Amino acid sequence: MRAVLRIGAVLALLAGALLLVADPADAHVTTVAYADLTAAGSTDVRVVFDLQYELLSASAAKAQNDPGLFAQAIGHPQTGAENRVLADHAAAILAYTTARFTVRVDGGPACRPRADGAAEFHERDATDYARFAVRYVCGSAHGRGLLVRSALFPDAEGMVKDTKTIVTYALDGRSGSAALDAAHPQFSTAQPWTERFAEFFRLGAEHLLTGIDHLLFLVALIVSSRRLRDVVLAATCFTAAHSVTFLLAALGIVHAPSRLVEPAIALSIAAVAAWYLWSLRRRPSHRIADPAVPEARSGPSRLALVARLGIVFCFGLVHGLGFASALNIREPWSWTLLWSLLVFNAGIEAVQLAIIAITFPPLALLRRRAPGPAAVLSVVVSAIVLALGLLWFAMRVLGLPGAP
Repeated sequence: MRAVLRIGAVLALLAGALLLVADPADAHVTTVAYADLTAAGSTDVRVVFDLQYELLSASAAKAQNDPGLFAQAIGHPQTGAENRVLADHAAAILAYTTARFTVRVDGGPACRPRADGAAEFHERDATDYARFAVRYVCGSAHGRGLLVRSALFPDAEGMVKDTKTIVTYALDGRSGSAALDAAHPQFSTAQPWTERFAEFFRLGAEHLLTGIDHLLFLVALIVSSRRLRDVVLAATCFTAAHSVTFLLAALGIVHAPSRLVEPAIALSIAAVAAWYLWSLRRRPSHRIADPAVPEARSGPSRLALVARLGIVFCFGLVHGLGFASALNIREPWSWTLLWSLLVFNAGIEAVQLAIIAITFPPLALLRRRAPGPAAVLSVVVSAIVLALGLLWFAMRVLGLPGAP
């Protein structure tokens, strides 16, 4: 009995640790800024920004003390007047953006920014964006690489949290992409591909570890699996679906607005837990986890396993759509990002396998030593995941604040 209690305590501590590292408010990227760098001669660089319209207006108005910008942009201006707002307040927008997004030649002074054409209002993934270009005059050849730094829309402004700036570049025979945030605000276009991929691997790992909804999806898979092989296959299938979604999004074949994807993600979490609870409906508790029962030892039938993997794969497509939608992976530069995004998925898979390696063996031992309590634990955990999934689904459908 003491051994059983110890194993149960270890499982409880592990579950608590997972929940502690997952901040519901930060489960998904709040906003994404885009910057596309190309050469404008041997010494100048042209950066095309694409920033959320209302967020840019509010931040620039606050930072540049331009209340007129905030009043016009946020005060529901006349339809079609957004380009006029951007033109009337171009100086404030340029000053805000270039103060927080800097470019310099490696080892040299900062490049001097100036406007390069008028800003254009447009819609991106059902969200209002402003696209405009800035020319950075560097004064020296940028062939040896550029140091790019972004601090756009920081948490300290109190507008949004965890802004990601997706930077793509094609200059001096080099091309690539990077994801910048508060923890990693800068990169060099001369960096080797290994460093660039390492950044996206980290981003994938953080995406899973800081997303409580994705963690609960994984927990539902773990408690509903009888064998280690089954849960590893399910988790890998889930990650493979992420990769397929990114590929299809890059090809422009699929696209779904976040207002549809996010509720579907919450519903998928509830569905995995409900599937497991439904499968137990006609079996008494002593047959659920008793090692003497052949079904408990061997796991589900081949047909049931294939069906389960198919369902997990479909849900993985939905989860992948969530991130592809957040990054709007359907632009012409999506192929530049594709390999980085596959590395992002590798980061997700690595963390998933690590969590499985930590949590599944104690659960399997508990099932052998105390099948009754183990069965109850699995049912309780699944019921909690089901309830949270349904709650988040309702909150996201209704647009209520607080949903991860």
